[in-house]
Amino acid sequence: MIEDVRLDRVRLPLKVPYKLSLGAVTAFDTILARIVIGGSVGYGEATILTGYTSETIEDAWRRAQALGPKLLRLSPEAARALAHRDLADAPFTLTAFITAIEMAEHHPLLAIDADQGVPLLAGINAINFAAIEREIAAAIEAGYGTLKIKAGFDVDTDLERITFIQRCNAGRVKLRIDANQGYTPADGVHFASSLVPDSIELLEQPCHADDWDAAAAIAKASTVPFMLDESIYGLEDIKRAAALGARFVKLKLMKMVSLTALAEGLTLIRNLGMEPVLGNGVASDLGCWMEACVARRYITNAGEMNGFLRQQSPLAAPPIAVERGEMQLRAGPPLVLDDIRIAATRIGHVRSGAHSPLT
Repeated sequence: MIEDVRLDRVRLPLKVPYKLSLGAVTAFDTILARIVIGGSVGYGEATILTGYTSETIEDAWRRAQALGPKLLRLSPEAARALAHRDLADAPFTLTAFITAIEMAEHHPLLAIDADQGVPLLAGINAINFAAIEREIAAAIEAGYGTLKIKAGFDVDTDLERITFIQRCNAGRVKLRIDANQGYTPADGVHFASSLVPDSIELLEQPCHADDWDAAAAIAKASTVPFMLDESIYGLEDIKRAAALGARFVKLKLMKMVSLTALAEGLTLIRNLGMEPVLGNGVASDLGCWMEACVARRYITNAGEMNGFLRQQSPLAAPPIAVERGEMQLRAGPPLVLDDIRIAATRIGHVRSGAHSPLT
């Protein structure tokens, strides 16, 4: 039975702005769910970036507050069913509740029996060529084997910048290019067909998530392997990606809603002859840790669950460690969030259950 539900809305400032075709992100707008079942505590996260999702932080917070009290004294099964019903059109918000229940129920994917490192990629965030060169050198020195380059701004400028990065890289590490839906269909085809394959592992989501015709045209024209991300919200989307010729498909926990569904989706991608990629660069330490726990069993390439490295301050205590480009998963209890650190970033709070009113 669910004994306690606590919801925190937090704003997590970033060390430097995260530059996307959607605009520069300066902080994560995050909802944290804390659910207690039989004395066991579980956490879940929804970080809302409109454009990544149609959800907005204001609506997500309103709906989360409405759902929380309804879950009290329900069985986990009944609580899941109710959450799915109330938030069927809001997968990011729904994920906070479902994963909190999964953690409180000791989901096996979160059980870590031995210390393990999960390889991550490093982002190249600079625009100035001299700064780009320094970022590449620092990332390779730190042990990263894959670098991610943001595009989707201006085709010619993006191609020029990527050519420079390839020259600086000199084949040392893999390169991923992510356009974050920034191009028109014509520009997307032009961009994809103009890339020189040198060291490029994949090209990700050049056009709008709903434009499957553009995705099919790009998959056909691209000189490098093509990946869909924002277009993918479930198993049917994965099948559609395979049919149009995508070579990679990326999943995020906040779109698949549960750890179990995430694992199912990753398995389907591989069974359909594609390569799964996993991870959210716009998630706090909680979501990134959960994704890494899944990645260690289902992923063979660099994980993209590096959003936690962008935060000015971690929420987890102790903080997640990164060594030689790998997130360190420590054997023992699951990740714990620090209430003092949550309070320092909190802009909204509601609690229902054993310890109500608000504490």
